[in-house]
Amino acid sequence: MSELKDGVFDNEQTEDFDISPVQEDYGADQIQILEGLEAVRKRPGMYIGTTASRGLHHLVYEIVDNSVDEALAGACDTIRVTINPDNSVTVIDNGRGIPVGINHKAGLPAVEVVFTILHAGGKFGGGGYKVSGGLHGVGASVVNALSDWLEVEIFTDGKIYQQRYERGRVCYPLREIGTCEPEKTGTKVTFKPDATIFTETTEFEFDVLKQRLREMAFLTKGLKIILRDERVSESDPQPKERTFHYEGGIKEFVTYLNRSKTPLYDNVLYFEGKKNNVYVEVAMQHNDSFNESTFSFVNNINTPEGGTHLVGFRNALTKTCNDYARNAKLLKDNEPNLTGEDIREGLTAIVSVKIEDPQFEGQTKQKLGNSEARQAVDNIVSEQLTYFLEQNPAAAKTICEKSILAQRARDAARKAREMTRRKTALEGAALPGKLADCSDKNPENCEIYIVEGDSAGGSAKTARSRATQAILPLRGKILNVEKARLDKIYANAEIKAMITAFGTGIHDDFDISKLRYHKIILMTDADVDGAHIATLLLTFIYRFMPELIKQGYVYLAQPPLYKLEKNKKVWYAYSDEELDGILKEVGRDQNNKIQRYKGLGEMDAEQLWETTMDPEKRILLRVTMNEEAESELDLTFTTLMGDKVEPRREFIEENAKFVKNLDI
Repeated sequence: MSELKDGVFDNEQTEDFDISPVQEDYGADQIQILEGLEAVRKRPGMYIGTTASRGLHHLVYEIVDNSVDEALAGACDTIRVTINPDNSVTVIDNGRGIPVGINHKAGLPAVEVVFTILHAGGKFGGGGYKVSGGLHGVGASVVNALSDWLEVEIFTDGKIYQQRYERGRVCYPLREIGTCEPEKTGTKVTFKPDATIFTETTEFEFDVLKQRLREMAFLTKGLKIILRDERVSESDPQPKERTFHYEGGIKEFVTYLNRSKTPLYDNVLYFEGKKNNVYVEVAMQHNDSFNESTFSFVNNINTPEGGTHLVGFRNALTKTCNDYARNAKLLKDNEPNLTGEDIREGLTAIVSVKIEDPQFEGQTKQKLGNSEARQAVDNIVSEQLTYFLEQNPAAAKTICEKSILAQRARDAARKAREMTRRKTALEGAALPGKLADCSDKNPENCEIYIVEGDSAGGSAKTARSRATQAILPLRGKILNVEKARLDKIYANAEIKAMITAFGTGIHDDFDISKLRYHKIILMTDADVDGAHIATLLLTFIYRFMPELIKQGYVYLAQPPLYKLEKNKKVWYAYSDEELDGILKEVGRDQNNKIQRYKGLGEMDAEQLWETTMDPEKRILLRVTMNEEAESELDLTFTTLMGDKVEPRREFIEENAKFVKNLDI
């Protein structure tokens, strides 16, 4: 097996892959049939993507999605999600309740079919659901298969029914366990993830669930979702509870996402309608920022890669705004049309469609393919946006004037980019002068350290392995791209150096196949300034090269906080807890010499290599993105790096308890 280092497998230490034949009698009887839910347990990643933390939380979303589908059908208005003290999760809704009668095709109660047979459910036709987020109909059965145990209770016709499963297998037939009020209906599901499947963690995170459930509530107007955490400790003795309930639906979603920005006009624009059997909701509002924050959904499923519904929205927005700008003489006859990118500068928008038979590209449900969705969104937005612009000339003028300024900045950026390209071509693809590049030209073997300051940069250049490690020192804090247009960004020397060094280009020019290093390592001091610089760098990468984060190429270096010397022996500690552990081991006496590192510049080249750059010993943190809560991630960057002080103060107060070892 290969050895796990820095959070990734070290390919140089893998065993040879033997392709010689291992069995000569390969025939029909060698084809293995996995019965029931065995296939899910054998290959869980095929069904939930990963068995790490993201896959664990996905189990909750699958059960909640079923309850949300009841809400979309008009049969449910409240969902309760509880993390129990034993780290099991309970989801209760007041929907119609999963049917308990016998499914004659399977010869089993319908609820047992739902939880034990893949691709079984009420979402494949037959009138159970008009629209649904359950594309493959595998949600409940997959959760059951990957749980140590699962219990379901159904409230219907004044009776309570129950069935229990262990690792997907039925423990006893569906049984009646009591009575309830005749008008009470709904489903209660409690499950505990299987620790033999989720070996990395089985601990649910309240904040991760909170983000996704808040989004679900925004997308389902009027639905109330209550999240409660019953786990308590000495440091946190009270259960946590949050309620999400938005009568304004996605209009409130836009207001929430814009809370760290300054809107350019008072009201959130809201367009709604139905065409070609597609129900369309769009909410949008421009703000004073320079980044677009548009999020699209189909039957409440996030579609991070967009699709036909997003194409329809953008077509309508571009055409309608250009028509208005021409008619209002805001664009002169000799001036070119505004591009979609110009008009969407500083736009926050939610595009949500409900459709009976969604066709997604790929099993990941990330891109919608239905052509009727494009036409429906295009028509509804074009008609209603035209009306708004004509009825609100002040707001319309504000939108157009911001777009025209964006057009000019984009033109300046294009000229700067072309100048850079011409210069590069003449110089033979010249790399930044301050870059100490590595000699290996295979990106898979190469890594680049983005280092704060010339002093640390000098130590890093001396310390590095010249074959595979490149060093790019930065002078001071880079430009905050959250507050700058594209022309200013292209004019910034530090950002230009990174763009050139990485090789991928940015925005429309981005091409990940041209990436020159498969590890981009941000190495900054362990103090407030260092944290700020790291955040500025991450903001730049997230806004202009997000695919680098999505594909796992971005890391944070972890330099030590302490050096302890005793009797000519040296120990390094990366946290206060680790230092305490070392002191317990070596003893707390007068001969201990403890140095607290304030910055990378305090280490000589040998120490920097030994603690932070040696692949055999260093600690790297891989930067990841949770695409299921993409809107929250966008809001976090805006809150931290935007102009508004109050939201940033609130964010820091709420999250300060999670920060360790940061010198103020």
